[in-house]
Amino acid sequence: MIPVDPLDFPADEADDEADDRAYAVRPYALTGGRTRATKPDLALEALVQAVASPDTLGLTPERRRILELTAHQFLSVMELAAHVELPVGIVRVIVSDLADSGSVRIHGLSSTSTAPATSLSVLESVLNGISSL
Repeated sequence: MIPVDPLDFPADEADDEADDRAYAVRPYALTGGRTRATKPDLALEALVQAVASPDTLGLTPERRRILELTAHQFLSVMELAAHVELPVGIVRVIVSDLADSGSVRIHGLSSTSTAPATSLSVLESVLNGISSL
């Protein structure tokens, strides 16, 4: 068997692309070190929509990109994270900040006012449905 030296092979193009996307700034620096969104009920599938003609002056490139992406279409928080190539937790904080400033609307926030179905009648109905299977 002939030994193979991995350095004999050309570098993979995917490695070059990954190097290009390396963060110039740590992701948590984009949120001021915060890891929690101001809207704790912001689901990953919540749809984000930019309001008409947002003022992007003074915004970070990530915030501008989110506003550009959502100007003409609804995108979920998860999709935005993929487009801007940032961790989902960071995008949740950024989207939450944009919503607080009035730059975006969030559709599909889970309501914290609705309690889980724990009444006896609901639980009996579920049990009866399961039993009938």
